[in-house]
Amino acid sequence: MIKNLYSPNPNPNFPFNSSPLSSTMSSNSTPSIPPSLASRTVSHVAFSQDYSCFVIATDKGFFVYDINAVKESFPRQPNSSFSIVQLLFQCNFMVCVGSGTETESNFPKTKLMVWDDHDCRYKSQLTVRSPIMAVRLRNDRIVVVMTQRVHVYGTKDMTVLYTTETYMNDKGLCEVSQVSRSMVLVTLGLRKGEVKIEHFYGLGKTRFIMAHGSRIACLALTNDGRFLATASTKGTLVRVYNTLDGLLLQEVRRGSLSADIYSLAFSSTAQWLAVSSDKGTVHVFRLKVDSESPGIDRSNSTKSSTITSAVSNLPFLKGMLPGYFSSEWSVAQFRVPEGSEYIVGFGQQKNTVVIIGMNGSFFRCQFDPDSGGEMKQLEFYNLLKDQEQESV
Repeated sequence: MIKNLYSPNPNPNFPFNSSPLSSTMSSNSTPSIPPSLASRTVSHVAFSQDYSCFVIATDKGFFVYDINAVKESFPRQPNSSFSIVQLLFQCNFMVCVGSGTETESNFPKTKLMVWDDHDCRYKSQLTVRSPIMAVRLRNDRIVVVMTQRVHVYGTKDMTVLYTTETYMNDKGLCEVSQVSRSMVLVTLGLRKGEVKIEHFYGLGKTRFIMAHGSRIACLALTNDGRFLATASTKGTLVRVYNTLDGLLLQEVRRGSLSADIYSLAFSSTAQWLAVSSDKGTVHVFRLKVDSESPGIDRSNSTKSSTITSAVSNLPFLKGMLPGYFSSEWSVAQFRVPEGSEYIVGFGQQKNTVVIIGMNGSFFRCQFDPDSGGEMKQLEFYNLLKDQEQESV
């Protein structure tokens, strides 16, 4: 059931008059310093599609942060509990999913609400039959992910445009591209370890890839939809595929022991891939995707490095040694405290990585693309305790 709470809008893209989130945040008559997140339980953390901001959903409202001004936030809907909040770049509209029984201030996991941060109220809602496991946004689509089904809605009139069945998907794995001239949707296939890639807007092509022998644990898609990264529940290898032809482009090794992969993230140029897991180390890998292809601009990239994430320093031994020894390893690493789930993204500054934990921790780190090794910590915040910035 879909309920529209707004008047029709001639905008052919997102159905509301949107404004940049940053200007909205500065214009509201709210405290410039946020209250502590202490006593709140974090249920969801997510970056915007360009890593310009991030959101923390809790059992007492949600908080939106500019990636470069981490302390500047205030609670939205502090009396409500949320399981998911998803941003659309820096647009003032964001999508929320409740976490429990519907009351005056809460709503269930089967209901999706569109929040207008400019007017500080909900503008639209839709209800589905099964609990919502994840939401993905682009300017003209809302993708709603359930345990064995994915619905794609148009943002103009909130009608269902496409539905697909999937393998059991408790993690809500799904990704969608962002460029306006095309749309690539990646969901789980119908078999264990399989992903389904669908190209809309002209190509009309569907491709299935048997990405892993184990269940899929994590996905990442470049904003242009050209490259897909996958990890399985085994958590030792990450694979990068070309979404157009389904070819495996590269395989990198996180480690030798099994791990729970929490997040994968491409840099804006697809030159780097970041990986976080329950082992307490965030890895950055150098990718070798086709830099000559359209949409990938490496003109400002670091020149050829003296290090490489490719097969050790003895490439002539590849094929003669077991896979472990001929694997491609990470260029840079950063240790985080174990015991919490972390998501990773790339910062706005060159060669920087941002790490956010479900425990409220925020790290900004920098890696050296030439010498690699341990990343340098630039900033740290504990958002739950509202501590002072620590710089190194």
